[in-house]
Amino acid sequence: MSIPYCVRMAQVAKPFVSPVRTRGRPREFDIDDALDKAVRVFSERGYHATSIGDLTVAMEIASGSIYKAFKDKRDVLLAAFDRYKATRNEQIRRVADTSKTGRERLRDVLLSYFESSQGAEGRRGCLVVGCTVELAGLDPVVAARVSDSLKKNEAFLADVIRQGQSDGSVPIHVNPDDTARLLVCLTQGLRVVGKTGRKLDAAALSNIAMKMLA
Repeated sequence: MSIPYCVRMAQVAKPFVSPVRTRGRPREFDIDDALDKAVRVFSERGYHATSIGDLTVAMEIASGSIYKAFKDKRDVLLAAFDRYKATRNEQIRRVADTSKTGRERLRDVLLSYFESSQGAEGRRGCLVVGCTVELAGLDPVVAARVSDSLKKNEAFLADVIRQGQSDGSVPIHVNPDDTARLLVCLTQGLRVVGKTGRKLDAAALSNIAMKMLA
């Protein structure tokens, strides 16, 4: 989807909405592509270490055009956060959207987190983790987004566990909510470790994690 440079975004505390065109013939850019590039910069450098100059280079948009499309750097971050979560949630749901048992699907999801925590992607880091560490304690809007993201991750994992209990692949005595909450702690911790560039044995570690479902 393409939008004009002269678009004015919604206030940062409000949900991200589609912009409205103004008069004239403004130059255009792909908002999703630009935000994907912003996600990479914020994930790698962090919010405070990222300048508008860094964003203009990465997003391939002139600084004046950024200020026409976004209120400020924080506004870019919030839009990038929403874009990142939508993209990442879709990736995880595709991993779990198979005809396998609930237990197998949960293992596949965990393996995907291990894969995302290694190599170039692992060193780049997770925008949710970065915002949690750097901003959630200071910015209530960011904190609300982080909290909502973690709650949705927990609910998703708990649902997969319940599916496993329904098909008999996960013991009925396993508490879906508590186990899902622990798995969220594990997966977010993986992204922190991945930022250091440390190599992880995905198969071995996922086997240990799956013992929680024994």
